[in-house]
Amino acid sequence: MIEVHIQKRLGDFDLDVAFDAPAGVTAIFGSSGSGKTSLINAVAGLIDPDCGRIVVAGRTLFAPQVNVPVHKRNLGYVFQDSRLFPHLTVAQNLAFGGAFDSARIIDLLGLSPLLARSPKSLSGGEKSRVALGRALMSKPAMLLLDEPLAALDGPRKAEILPYLERLRDEMAVPMIYVSHDITEVTRLANTLVVIDRGRVVKAGPLGAVLADPVVAAQIGTRDAGAAVLARVVAHDTEDALTTLAFDGGSFVVSGRVGNLGQEMRIHISAQDVILSRDVPKAISARNVLPVRVVSLEGGDGAGVIVGLRAGEAQLLARITKASLRKMDISEGSNIYAIVKATAVAR
Repeated sequence: MIEVHIQKRLGDFDLDVAFDAPAGVTAIFGSSGSGKTSLINAVAGLIDPDCGRIVVAGRTLFAPQVNVPVHKRNLGYVFQDSRLFPHLTVAQNLAFGGAFDSARIIDLLGLSPLLARSPKSLSGGEKSRVALGRALMSKPAMLLLDEPLAALDGPRKAEILPYLERLRDEMAVPMIYVSHDITEVTRLANTLVVIDRGRVVKAGPLGAVLADPVVAAQIGTRDAGAAVLARVVAHDTEDALTTLAFDGGSFVVSGRVGNLGQEMRIHISAQDVILSRDVPKAISARNVLPVRVVSLEGGDGAGVIVGLRAGEAQLLARITKASLRKMDISEGSNIYAIVKATAVAR
């Protein structure tokens, strides 16, 4: 459990943040300059808020008359650039962090083949894994990760994300994860805090926040969408498709994804959802879901974000105001959402 209720003057705007989050992974999402790093640095003790309260796992780190020094906060910090000691081997870098459950951490992060190497010989993904391992060696109450994958390309990110999921699931390490990549957030986070110019736009369970039309502007047109928890129920090897079941039905996605019975979060972009008043026929899209319109959020332009519910799952669709009028869609309308198999992202 983490409680953050702080204020801090930062140049041309104020950091004025208040949110509570349960154990798990709390993602801090926002554009560059929104105050994400300042927020995580305040939790770490690297900057002092002007006022407020910070509590991690029941321990007060900052409050009136309380300001626990950085070295006594028992928090592991993983920076964007890894910050490994170049004159030490991987094993020595890890030892610098401590010795808590070292064999398990080395195995979990696949570090055994790297122990004798120097940081300069490592790839970006390998450096990130070593930095994670070093932070974990001190048995931190929480990991703080400030855009740890931002410097990596797509393949290197794909290499690291499963390790972060293992830390979350197998070691149950609480994390605050700063990112501007919605794919990372969707895969890792339980709780999402969206901030803009130092203030919380929305905070709460990942699925509920992502599916709120109000936050679409901060997330961006391309990335705005919904996160759905689904379970792998079938693989079609002949056509290279996977079926994922969720509360509101099922999705067919392209490729062989996960193992049978495995739970995973999938991201469905609002701009990839097509709406229909009637059951569509003879179309190439594999996914047609009966949904109910629960909200409409218009902007200054031509677009409208339509909030949808399929069972207990929430989705978003982005259509034009002209289409909204033509289809006579309003809150409470029962319609169909159409999603291509290739548009469902893992």
